[in-house]
Order: sequence, then structure tokens, then C-alpha cells
Amino acid sequence: MIGVIDYGVGNMFSLYNALNFLNVEYSVVIDKDQINDKSGLILPGVGAFPEGIKKLNEMGISEILKKYKKPLLGICLGMQLLFDESEEFVLTKGLGLIPGRLEKITGSFKIPHMGWNQLDIHNHSVLTKDIGDKPYVYFVHSFKAVTPYEYIVATANYGSEITAIVSNKNVCGTQFHPEISGDIGLKILMNFIGGCL
Repeated sequence: MIGVIDYGVGNMFSLYNALNFLNVEYSVVIDKDQINDKSGLILPGVGAFPEGIKKLNEMGISEILKKYKKPLLGICLGMQLLFDESEEFVLTKGLGLIPGRLEKITGSFKIPHMGWNQLDIHNHSVLTKDIGDKPYVYFVHSFKAVTPYEYIVATANYGSEITAIVSNKNVCGTQFHPEISGDIGLKILMNFIGGCL
């Protein structure tokens, strides 16, 4: 069974709807003791990095995720929390599961980066199976992950290169929201679920 971590950050409704539509068996994780029996985990989230990592720390979930060996998918803020640190508001340490940091998107484009954007796939992963070469997905964010190329699966262009999908061993993440990215997003979720079986 898949676990969806609810740590009080962001609206979970769209993700639950997507998983229900896909007939995926899942349970909501609100306690650290609910994690280890899951076949995989989804860490969603919307909001500020410092608040997100604070809540995970307070729940005792951070230390468990750092040792977790099964598939883990971070979505939006959940992806950002996978990295070493973020400069959002104050320099804040993350989970350290993927090398890199979050930096403010700069340039003449409107911030936040919000709406549909096209992916450029650089390295294939379980998430990108059968989604095509340049699919469109839905973004809402103001910070971008800066990480070595070896961890980047896909990027999008928004005045600068935006890290869109990342992967490191059992851990992967999407800066965009697959649960509101139409058929492509649903396919990405199913690709992840399939890797948990």
C-alpha cells in the first residue's frame, strides 16, 4: 500500500482525487509509525520550505525519510524538501536526499511560475515512461532546485532552466503537480505506483 504523508502543508484534495480516480490503494500517513510498512511514499506539499521541514521534524518523520529505502516521490514543496537546503526566507536545511539547494527564480518573467509548461527530458526514469518527449505539465512555484546534472531527469524553460523532475536512487520528485496535470500527470503517478509494486 502507498502512503501519502499529510504534514499539514497544502491542499491534499487534488492528490487524493487523482489517486482515487486511478483506483490506487493508499492510506494517509499522519504519524511516523505508519511509514515503514508502506510499499512507497508520496510527500506532497504547497507553501514555504522552512514551515514544511519544521512540521516534518516535529512529527519525527524527517529522520525516518532519510533512512527510507523504498520508493519516495516528492511533489512541489515535497520535492524541494528532498534537497540539502533552501534560501527561502532564511537558509534552512532540508532532508539531504538529493544534493543541491533551492534558489529564488529571477528574471523578467512573472513570479510565481504558474501554469502549463513543457518538459525537456534529459534522462529517463521510471516517472517518464511513455509520457512522450515534450509533454506539458502544471507548475506553481517561486523557487527552483539547483542540483548537479546527474540528478536531473527533466527541465522546463521559464526565462531560465527550471529543474522539473529529479531522481536519486529510490528518491524522485516533480516540481510540478502531476495530480493536476491531466493525462500526463496521471501517467506519471501511475509510473511511480508501478515502481512500488
